[in-house]
Amino acid sequence: MCGIVGVFGKEGMTKSCKTYKTRKQRVARMTSSLRHRGPDASGMYSDGFATLAHERLSIVDISGGKQPLFDFKTGRVLIANGEIYDHLRLRKLLIDDHEFQTKSDSEVLLYLYDEFGPSFLEKIDGIFAFIIYDPKTQEYFVARDHIGIVPLYVGWDKTGTVYFASEMKALEMYCERYIEFPPGHYFAGKDLESSAQLVKWYDPSWAHAVLTTEVSLEKLRVALETSVTKQLMADVPIGVLISGGLDSSLIAAIAAKEYKGSKESKKLHSFSIGLAESPDLKYARQVAEYIGTEHHEIVFTVEEGIAAIYDVIKHLETYDVTTIRAATPMYLMARYIKALGIKMVMSGEGADEIFGGYLYFHMAPSAKELHEETVRKLLKLSKYDCLRANKSMAAWGVEARVPFLGKDFLDYAMSVDPISKMCLSGKMEKDVLRRAFIGYLPEPVLWRQKEQFSDGVGYSWIDSIKALAEQQISDQMLADAAKRFPIQPPETKEAYMIREIFDELYPSKSAALTVEVGPSIACSTPTAYRWSKSFEGMADPSGRAVAIHAKAVKEI
Repeated sequence: MCGIVGVFGKEGMTKSCKTYKTRKQRVARMTSSLRHRGPDASGMYSDGFATLAHERLSIVDISGGKQPLFDFKTGRVLIANGEIYDHLRLRKLLIDDHEFQTKSDSEVLLYLYDEFGPSFLEKIDGIFAFIIYDPKTQEYFVARDHIGIVPLYVGWDKTGTVYFASEMKALEMYCERYIEFPPGHYFAGKDLESSAQLVKWYDPSWAHAVLTTEVSLEKLRVALETSVTKQLMADVPIGVLISGGLDSSLIAAIAAKEYKGSKESKKLHSFSIGLAESPDLKYARQVAEYIGTEHHEIVFTVEEGIAAIYDVIKHLETYDVTTIRAATPMYLMARYIKALGIKMVMSGEGADEIFGGYLYFHMAPSAKELHEETVRKLLKLSKYDCLRANKSMAAWGVEARVPFLGKDFLDYAMSVDPISKMCLSGKMEKDVLRRAFIGYLPEPVLWRQKEQFSDGVGYSWIDSIKALAEQQISDQMLADAAKRFPIQPPETKEAYMIREIFDELYPSKSAALTVEVGPSIACSTPTAYRWSKSFEGMADPSGRAVAIHAKAVKEI
């Protein structure tokens, strides 16, 4: 992952040396707050109207891919964060003769835009947030990937100057207001004044209708294998994350299979984390042995996790309780991964949203409602699991890739009849995915019940956070939460404790409003919260709160 900043507006119109210097200094300060995302190189472009800056994590074309990148025919400038997995195929789509300066996967974006305009976004398979600027017209094109796997924010200062940044900490310094740049959208023009000017480029049919394609286990398997293979693209050492659950283990198994068939002589590195004797460590060990990876087991203590919470909130930029719970061990693991020289890892985010994998999906009253809930979950991933995976890893200069959310795989998996995803007649959640990959994993893992990551690393982790909050937050403080936090007040002591830290780091109203809140059980949306009367009055989002969890554990 990289860090990008773009600033456009009236201040840069003056040619005075003082203003010109001030703008560049401001952007330099903004990018310094993002350097953890791209510790390998820095670059900046400024022309008096626009200033673009880039902090690079070198993954593809290590020596030659420094940004900004330039189209020397048109004069356009590019800064990009992400990976374009099919960049070699995309080069073949170009008609004109373009003078490529690098082997970077990002450079092709300049020429695709030149030939196809905004419609080229539909041709790309990748994760991205990027800016293309034309100094001749002072127009800029800004786009974000289909699901929001890569973060991007946009803000405005008092003068109307427009700011873009990979993380909102860079905008908190200067912007009067800012918002998340929505996934699957772009802006093309000279003056972005409001979100109403943003254009939705990713609008799949499955987001509006229940599709009924009969599921093919073979097509499902091949589509996921293809997604993983595409995303192995890198010029640096890579790894896989294994939580010990189904999703990450499947990605790791496919990657290991592909790795063995390549020219690489070394084993694929795999990583897991948990408290001592946690269920995740036990199952991850079985997976690593089964698929033949060079496995690294990170054991953390409750004290280490508690000590990291402040930094986790700083990097994650959220006060969502479930996200902070799960991100803390992931953040600790990322530091270990970086210390070994690994720059890119593959993870299993997205499968639960696609296949109805959370335990509350057992309560889905119909296939239609299950599908509609998966859509709601997918379209909000940029605020939850994608945010967690990207920012907890990027905090240490590691890139996380998520093959389940590859555009082609996602579109196929969401087109199948949702009846195949229902937990009917005693079927486990994600039964169709499990059956598609029989033989890829040890049976106890292939048929292991869903555990949220914050539960699986060790149940005492969540219990300890709640105990700490009980000590720090009094009953009266919680009763007066709406006075202390008039915007989206917390409902539990744990949420209050996390919110205190967040507001210290990000005190603006804009920051608070980037986080979505609402009744949730085991990661449900507020809409699905009504599926069962047993959810009423429950404020703990842990998967253990769903009755099916205890029942299923006893039956196994």
